[in-house]
Amino acid sequence: TTIDGPQQLFTFPWFEGLFHRSVSFTRCEELFSGINKEIRKNADSLNYVQVIKDMFANTSFTDYLFSLPMGAGKTYLMAAFIYLDLYFALNEPNNKAFAHNFIVCAPSGLKSSVIPSLKTIQNFDATWILPEESVKQIKSILKFEILDAVKSGKKSNKTKNPNVQKISNYQPYNSLIGLVMVTNAEKVILDDVKIEDKKTRQISFDELEQNQKGMNELKKLISYIPNLQVLVDEVHHLADEDIKLNGVINYWNLTKNMNSMIGFSGTPFYNSKQPVKISENLTYQTSQIPFIVNYFPLVKAVESFLKKPKIKWSEVRDSSIIIEKGLTEFFDTYKDTIYQNGTCAKVAIYVGRIEKLREEVYPQCVQIALKYGLNPDEAILCYHGADSKKKYSCSKEEELEFARLDDKSSKKRIVLLAQIGKEGWDCKSLTSVILSQQGDSPRNMILQTTCRCLRQVDRNNPSETALIWLNDYNANILNAQLQLEQETSIEEINQIEKKFIHSIKRYDRTKKLKLPPIDFYQLKVSYEKAIKEDNLNIDQRLKQIIPIKESRAVRESNIKSEEKGIVEFQDDYGYNFTTYLTWLSYG
Repeated sequence: TTIDGPQQLFTFPWFEGLFHRSVSFTRCEELFSGINKEIRKNADSLNYVQVIKDMFANTSFTDYLFSLPMGAGKTYLMAAFIYLDLYFALNEPNNKAFAHNFIVCAPSGLKSSVIPSLKTIQNFDATWILPEESVKQIKSILKFEILDAVKSGKKSNKTKNPNVQKISNYQPYNSLIGLVMVTNAEKVILDDVKIEDKKTRQISFDELEQNQKGMNELKKLISYIPNLQVLVDEVHHLADEDIKLNGVINYWNLTKNMNSMIGFSGTPFYNSKQPVKISENLTYQTSQIPFIVNYFPLVKAVESFLKKPKIKWSEVRDSSIIIEKGLTEFFDTYKDTIYQNGTCAKVAIYVGRIEKLREEVYPQCVQIALKYGLNPDEAILCYHGADSKKKYSCSKEEELEFARLDDKSSKKRIVLLAQIGKEGWDCKSLTSVILSQQGDSPRNMILQTTCRCLRQVDRNNPSETALIWLNDYNANILNAQLQLEQETSIEEINQIEKKFIHSIKRYDRTKKLKLPPIDFYQLKVSYEKAIKEDNLNIDQRLKQIIPIKESRAVRESNIKSEEKGIVEFQDDYGYNFTTYLTWLSYG
């Protein structure tokens, strides 16, 4: 807490205290005490509605964020949500609480994550969460579309934009259910219409309609798809005010066809602290994105199933020395490691500049590979983004090798990367990461980059380990990010003890107890109203509807009950009136 004249400024990650952080009681007490005093002092003048809106970034639609570390199964969770929503949507087609269609968005820079995400969702074993018969029913209506065509120019139309044609094929949309679209954010962003200014002011739908000319047609077409749920991987990128996907999601919401948005991130933080004004005298700041509904910490993930890392660093800031140390220890430890799926252990060396990767790091790796008896052409892969100097480019063979690194046919052991692979890259057989100098990874992505090698390969194998080598600069940043975002440290990570989780065995006791099979009966009840008409004998009318052996006078008041589904029946004890619930209880 800092005091600056009459202004009390609480610098505090608000939702850490509310949801999942082990924040000290004193810090929580200070914040809530300050807000409590301000409310008591100015109870009649505070704008409570606006304060709550400010806390949640003025969002006007259902928005959930699931915070899971890298490798904890974010894509599996996406698939589970899709199946669960469709299960309930099929049971209650008119209930808008359940999504009918879905779009999975990866941030624009993560081009390598779209195809793996689609494969994971397609191959998801939904019998983990639903009965087999229900899974078969849902699979029969699932339709997958990957929107991967080259981005079209402005004022695109169906002939220019293949992605638009793919979605157009599903018209009419009013009865569409089970469509799953997977895309990069860049495929649906727009360049012409500004949805919100830097103060997150949302414009009205009428304003949008007046500016429809030249609008990105794919974005517009997706807005017509009913009960659409938006699933955003690495959702922390949306916290950037300038990202255009924010505007697209707001537009979809304004069209009233969007069901909800669900975000996933291992680092749910703003790039800078966001102020929330309680009153003229009280403001607090938060760095944490406020939509978190579930938090799964890195320490717990490593204890349970991720590879157990050993994090090392060198105070000597000589890149070549750190690379030599890292590769030497990697090959001494993992040279003969082959996982159960046939893949071999790999090390990724991140390099800040493409020129250095090709001209300095690659020759050094060749010498070390030869030292361990490996063929450099087989064992080393160079892969990077576009070279601004246009001096180096990746061949088709290198692109193919990068795509199949997690296949048992890949013989690559050293992967040299520049401008790529820091987030969204799924390679389970990656066992080691080296960041040898400042600039090998953006400062705010050190944690995500180093965690690339923690994904589990062999299920329920507590002996899986990983190796991370850094210079002291990157080590200090990693330690700071671990403390801020995970409330842990390099020291604690290095001392984690694996806790092998035994599966819970379930037994069918019906055979042991010699119980008969359970029969299931489904009853369909049809109602027919008895309408009172002039000159019509009510007794005769009821006999037409429900034949009975003996007639008796039916009071007129019972006609109203008849309209509610109450019918007359005869049993051994005389006449009684029953309802469906009575039948259910005693029949």
